[in-house]
Amino acid sequence: MSDHTLLGPWVRRFLLEHVVAERNLARNTQYSYRDALSLLIPFIAKTRKTSVDRLAVIDVSADLVVRFLAEIEAARHCTIATRNQRLAAIRALAGFVGEHSPQHIEWSGQIRSIPFKKTYRAVVPFLDKPEMDALLAAPNQRTEQGRRDHALLLFLYNSGARATEAAQLMISDLDIRAACVRISGKGGKQRLCPLWPATVAEIAKLIGGRSTTEPVFQNRLGQPIRGRFRLRAE
Repeated sequence: MSDHTLLGPWVRRFLLEHVVAERNLARNTQYSYRDALSLLIPFIAKTRKTSVDRLAVIDVSADLVVRFLAEIEAARHCTIATRNQRLAAIRALAGFVGEHSPQHIEWSGQIRSIPFKKTYRAVVPFLDKPEMDALLAAPNQRTEQGRRDHALLLFLYNSGARATEAAQLMISDLDIRAACVRISGKGGKQRLCPLWPATVAEIAKLIGGRSTTEPVFQNRLGQPIRGRFRLRAE
């Protein structure tokens, strides 16, 4: 079997040449693609009863991919969103192979025709000012955690930042005197956002006396909060 028909060399080229060098995708996306293929390849090898280094591209049939997706939903309790992320990585690999190997165009089309599952997200209602004021007033500002939560809510309201962006925010990203903040988003893209006087006042109290190398919003152990955090009203 030639390298052109083997799956392994194509996966290597896809992850190193396409995902990193050509597309320069965000690091989290790179990890997501790698993890998806790390799960898929052993599954295919076990089903085909062959070693991973002897798998051919066409061994990854559309039927087996569908079975793999069902398996990770059932056995690993993956959400539909995670299932779709895995499929996106597999479809991206198929597209890459099809573009560079005419003999695999039909196979590529079969893989890329596997549909994503629909996800249903609850609609978040618009909050008017009284409701937003009530939300900002919920944390107990007599406690250290409550003061942090109040400052965090005010920052999110002011900046429109994502939870992950707020979690990654460093004190060095703030310019208190100029009342602005540098926010790093997906793909390393940065944007400058002005801060309201109230936001500046709350954050200034929160970070007072701390090093610029520390995150703005910390947990009780002095570590960065996670991108998915809970705010408590005490």
